[in-house]
Amino acid sequence: MDQLIRTNELEAASTLAPTDTKGGARQLRRTGVVLGMTALVVLIWSGLSAHHASAKLRESTQAAAVTTVATTQPAAQSQLGELILPGNVQANYEAPIYARTSGYLKRWLVDIGTPVKAGQLLAEIESPEVDQQLRQAQADLATAEANQKIADLTAARWRNLRASDSVSKQEADEKISLAASGDAQMQAARANVQRLRELSGFEKVISPFEGVVTARNTDIGRLIAAGENTGPALFRVADMHRLRLYVSVPQTYAAVMKPGLKADLLFPDRPGKAYVATLDSTSSAIDASTRTLLAQLVIDNKNGELLPGAYAEVHFKLPPGAGAVSYKLPANVLLFRSDGLHVGTVDANNRVVLKPVEVGRDYGSDVEIVRGLGANDNVILAPPDSLTDGLTVRVAPPAKPARVAKS
Repeated sequence: MDQLIRTNELEAASTLAPTDTKGGARQLRRTGVVLGMTALVVLIWSGLSAHHASAKLRESTQAAAVTTVATTQPAAQSQLGELILPGNVQANYEAPIYARTSGYLKRWLVDIGTPVKAGQLLAEIESPEVDQQLRQAQADLATAEANQKIADLTAARWRNLRASDSVSKQEADEKISLAASGDAQMQAARANVQRLRELSGFEKVISPFEGVVTARNTDIGRLIAAGENTGPALFRVADMHRLRLYVSVPQTYAAVMKPGLKADLLFPDRPGKAYVATLDSTSSAIDASTRTLLAQLVIDNKNGELLPGAYAEVHFKLPPGAGAVSYKLPANVLLFRSDGLHVGTVDANNRVVLKPVEVGRDYGSDVEIVRGLGANDNVILAPPDSLTDGLTVRVAPPAKPARVAKS
């Protein structure tokens, strides 16, 4: 019985073995296909990732190579109904007073801030050398006059003797010539006395015109040397009844600077108060270095409120339509090139266009552009020196204003 069972099992095993072998082969093939497809997917994904990374790297490299710039729009100035310029105030007359004779200062009679009249005594100088020279010159003049008197008498006698042929013509001419020479010596001595008298008169230092003493640079006992190249002026006198104000006007507005044009003056030491000045004259020439016209205005200052040497803000009232439209921009937009000043602008295709410009007034941090720009130009701020025409740039978005935290 047992033998029969073993025989059946062997037959069954021999029958099933080929079937199991075929199923395993199919399973192996399916596994290989799945692994191959997986490997193919991984390979394709790796290739795509590498391509994408390479493209991103290329884009970032190209983006880094493009210069990023910030731009601004020109701020158009108004049609110039008013022109504002800085000005310097000066006294109508102002003169340093120097000594005309040397010596020691004997006394001074006026100090700074003292009103003086024309011809008023300011100080006295003691110069004994000049006084002694004057006395010597007066003695020389007396000697010359005595010699001249005897020479004239001698010449008259010799003329009479010559008339009777008592003396030769040669001798008479010599005596007459000596009289003429003596007269010349007497005139020279007289002129020397007059010179020393005038020099002695300069011991009194007087004011040349009516005004105010604005400086005193001497004191009693100080050694005084004659002339303006030997030290500071003894005094300085200024006439403040009328003041003069000088303004450098840009060439753009030179044509409207006519005598009689009115201007309002604002002084930092007198806030809220305006003074009226009148254009008196101009230099009638443009300064080649600054391209400006020097204008002189006059101000009535009878009450003495305004002081010479002060700074003033001059507001010219220009006629309608005077001047050209100008633009105000930060000073850092300027590019200094060999052919002049330029500014960089960005066109619609994000390409740089360099434009030559002409600068008007300089406000310090800002400048006025009077020629070369349009109202719609996108001007590059702080352009690098390497900026060239046609260069492609990226325009940075405008900065957002910072938020102020509420307390």
